[in-house]
Amino acid sequence: MLALVAWRNIWRNKMRSIVLLCSIVLGIWGGTFITGFMMGMMEQYVDIVIEGQLSHMQVHNPGFKKDKDIHFAIGGADELVKNISGIPGVRAASARMIVNGMATSPVTGAGVSISGIDPAHEDSVTRIGDHVIDGTYFTGTKHNPVLIGEKLAKKLKVKVGGKIVLTFQDVNNNITAGAFRVTGIFHSRSSAVDASQVFVRSSDLSPLLGQQDSIHEIAILLKSNNDLLRVQAQVKKICPGLLVENWKELQPDLNVLVETMGEKTYVIITIILLALLFGITNTMLMAVLERTREIGILMAIGMNRKRVFSMVMLETIFLALIGGPLGLLFAWITIHFTGTSGIDLSAFAQGLSSFGFDSTIYPTLQAGQYENIFFMVLGTSVLAAVYPSLKALRLKPADAIRKI
Repeated sequence: MLALVAWRNIWRNKMRSIVLLCSIVLGIWGGTFITGFMMGMMEQYVDIVIEGQLSHMQVHNPGFKKDKDIHFAIGGADELVKNISGIPGVRAASARMIVNGMATSPVTGAGVSISGIDPAHEDSVTRIGDHVIDGTYFTGTKHNPVLIGEKLAKKLKVKVGGKIVLTFQDVNNNITAGAFRVTGIFHSRSSAVDASQVFVRSSDLSPLLGQQDSIHEIAILLKSNNDLLRVQAQVKKICPGLLVENWKELQPDLNVLVETMGEKTYVIITIILLALLFGITNTMLMAVLERTREIGILMAIGMNRKRVFSMVMLETIFLALIGGPLGLLFAWITIHFTGTSGIDLSAFAQGLSSFGFDSTIYPTLQAGQYENIFFMVLGTSVLAAVYPSLKALRLKPADAIRKI
């Protein structure tokens, strides 16, 4: 009976109730969508870093990890790559030679990181071949082909077919150099990689280094990030004495960013709910003050204070139970649609690329997060109803009845 009275009280002033419901729906929709946008942006950033730079894990000689000394190589790398590739959950593995040096053209030069790779294996890990925007992926010349980033190509002022000289230190600590012909220019989703990374064949780099099969890094890409710890444990068994690190260990700052992102999104929701809290409190307080005489009569004919308190609370809870699910439904529809089609931010592509983000964002939100937001809305509504309910509770029947 009390619930029926509370329900009817909501619709005594339809316009006010509808406005309050719309504010709840829009607030929840906006907060939830922003949360999904931020989560999608972060997940995409992690995928870009993993697939384009780090991979899910890397294997190094402990000495190389410390100071990038090329003398600290991985022995028997080909066999290790073969064994690692056979682990369930591993999508691909690639061995790399890593050397820091200079890339020079007839015009200018730039510091670069030189990766000596097996083109077939590397493309399975970083998909660098898919990002070639000009030229080809290690085809078109048999002698010393090189793949360079778009920003680096612009800085060196070279095009496909042009030559650059890579200069670095060999295993005997002598400065050595080799001429390479540009067969392809790639545009990755990271401007830092485009500006400083070059790829050559390990078979072309080894003679210049003065050491055959001088592998410094094995990059491993998994089918799912959920298998990270399991696969890492198996790789450690295959690679005794070597340093096996997953992407969270390779970039702790990225891991911290991912872990705190959930907290940051809930902060945004909380701020929006605080604004709703004051709106709901104000509206319900107006409703109580408008019905002061009526509440006084109810108390005079026998309705106890506990039931009066419960009636006002139920009115607010009903509004939350209508507005909350509607807001979450609209947010789910929006996130599902934009998560499939993407949000095109190509107008800000250059700025996003400088921070490592793609120009198309795909919002996403886990089912558990929708549930958490709903209970936060319900809790906020209950909290907002406390003061108006206490206001009704303090009314004295005799004074309330005389109220005009």
